[in-house]
Amino acid sequence: MVSGNLHSAKKDIETIMCCKVVNPKISVDKQSGAIQLNEMDKVEIAWITDKKFSTGTIKLEPRGKDKFQGSFPGIAFHGLNDTTYEAIYFRPFNFRSTGPIRKCHAVQYIANLKYDWPKLRAEFPNQYEQSVCSDIDPNQWFYVKIEVSTDKIKVYLNEQAILELKPLVQTTGKMIGYWAGDGSGGDWKNLKIY
Repeated sequence: MVSGNLHSAKKDIETIMCCKVVNPKISVDKQSGAIQLNEMDKVEIAWITDKKFSTGTIKLEPRGKDKFQGSFPGIAFHGLNDTTYEAIYFRPFNFRSTGPIRKCHAVQYIANLKYDWPKLRAEFPNQYEQSVCSDIDPNQWFYVKIEVSTDKIKVYLNEQAILELKPLVQTTGKMIGYWAGDGSGGDWKNLKIY
C-alpha cells in the first residue's frame, strides 16, 4: 500500500490519515490514486475528517462491480455520527439489468437510522430510488454529481439527472465520507466538494 517512492508513500498516508474509518479496511490504489474500501459484512464509512458539508455540490467518481447484491458504493453526508446520516449510493449490478424491477433499483437515497432502503421501498415506492442509463459499465468508473440544498437533493450520473427528491430528515451533522453497503467494498476518486 505505501511502497514505492517516498513522495508517493507520503501522499498515500496523508490520504488515509484524513479519514475516520468505521468498519472497513482502507487503502489507496497506486495507479489511480483512488480510495478503496475492502468488502465487509456491514456498512462501511470513511469519514473525511478535514471536510465539512451542509449544502452545495458533491462531485466524485465511484466504481463498483457487476456482482449481484454485492456492490453498493456511495457517499454519506450530513453525518451526525456513525449511524445518523444521509447517503446516496449505487447498485452497479442493476445498471444493465433487463428486469424492470431490478432496473429501477440502481440508485438509492437513504436517511439512516429512520429511513433505510427497505422502509423507503415499502412506504415510498420509486420515490427514493431510480434507474440509470443502461450503457454504463457496472465495472468501470462513473461520474456522479449531487446537488444538496435544504429542501432538495438532485443526483446526476454522467451529467444526466437521474434522481430528484425532498430530504426526509434535517440533521445538523456536517460529516461527509465514502460509504459502502453491507457486503460491499468500492473505489472512489476525484472527490470535490463545493
